[in-house]
Amino acid sequence: MTTARSWWRRGDSNLRAEAQAAKDAAGQAFYELDTAQRELEISIETISAVDDSAEARRALAGFRALGERIDQVSGAYIAAVDAHDLDRDELDHTAAGRARSELTRAKEELDKARTELERFQSGLGPLLGKAETQLARLAPARESAKQSLLAATDALDAVRAAGLRADDLAARLAALAPELTKLNEGASKHGVTETVRRADDVRRRAEAVRAEAERLPERARELDKRLVSLRTRVQALATRAEGVSPVLSELRRRFSVECWQDLQQVPEQAAQAVRHAEEELAEARRARAEQRWADATAKLAAVRSLMDEVDGAVGAAGDRLRRLNEVSKDPKAEVEKTRFAIRDAQRLAMQGRATPEPRHARPLDEAVARLDRALAALEGRHPDYWAFLTETAAVRETATRVVSNIREDRAAGR
Repeated sequence: MTTARSWWRRGDSNLRAEAQAAKDAAGQAFYELDTAQRELEISIETISAVDDSAEARRALAGFRALGERIDQVSGAYIAAVDAHDLDRDELDHTAAGRARSELTRAKEELDKARTELERFQSGLGPLLGKAETQLARLAPARESAKQSLLAATDALDAVRAAGLRADDLAARLAALAPELTKLNEGASKHGVTETVRRADDVRRRAEAVRAEAERLPERARELDKRLVSLRTRVQALATRAEGVSPVLSELRRRFSVECWQDLQQVPEQAAQAVRHAEEELAEARRARAEQRWADATAKLAAVRSLMDEVDGAVGAAGDRLRRLNEVSKDPKAEVEKTRFAIRDAQRLAMQGRATPEPRHARPLDEAVARLDRALAALEGRHPDYWAFLTETAAVRETATRVVSNIREDRAAGR
């Protein structure tokens, strides 16, 4: 009787050991599944932090569905472990066998779930790679932005130490403070993509402030030079403007009214422009003294524009007198210059042809007639030399236009 009882106990012990082995194997499978799930969760969190595409959203939905499946098999495993106390002495043959069977089945389901999880993980490769690349940019982008802000602050401090206020640059730098606050709040609140974009924007704006601050002393020196240069130019042009009246007097004395009537207002216009330029220059000096750099620059540009206007008007009067003097002494020189332009166009029109194209020949024939009429108009008592010069210039322009048309036609194979 004792021998029989020992035999059954040895059988129970073997089943207990097998059940324990099944429990240990299921526990290992549970651990491996849990570890893989944690790794997958990190991958999903990485993707979700960066990517809001439809593909990323599908991956998140797939992960949630897979999580439900893992919860089911994990729950079955835990229930099987809780249902069987393999350490109790009264564990019988049937209970041990049932425990071994249920724990083995739990392990198989855990293994299947891990296989599904690993397959899902491998499919995330492209999304995860893209997300990790963006995350890798995050820290350097934030650090670069902060370094750029620091450099801009240092440059602004140096400018102020040199006695330059740079209020506009200080305002632009102060405007970046809210952006810096959001950068410090991090990607967890604002997302990786938005944080990287904000960091790049802050860096660019801070670098622009730094560059302008570093250039400000040189800009101030350039502005001072331009103030001196333009003041000298205004004074010189004021003197030249005073010389327009004598030029007009000579034009009135020697030439017909048609030759100078359009210049009548030049002295007054030039004087007004000079006075306006002097006012703008004074405004520019005040803006420079108050370190309103943009205003000072704009005023100097206005002065330069006015000076160009005066220069052109004053120069036009002198140039008119010179040209009228030349043509009154020798109209033939102007005529020959114009005839040469016409003949040059005629030669080109005849090149390689027995007769020229009518659309080329017609304007050239008209140009010859116009020149003859212009020359004949000089035979009166008070010739309009300015009309003559205007007409010869127009005739030469016609010849030039015909030459251009011929070359375009031949280049196009017409």
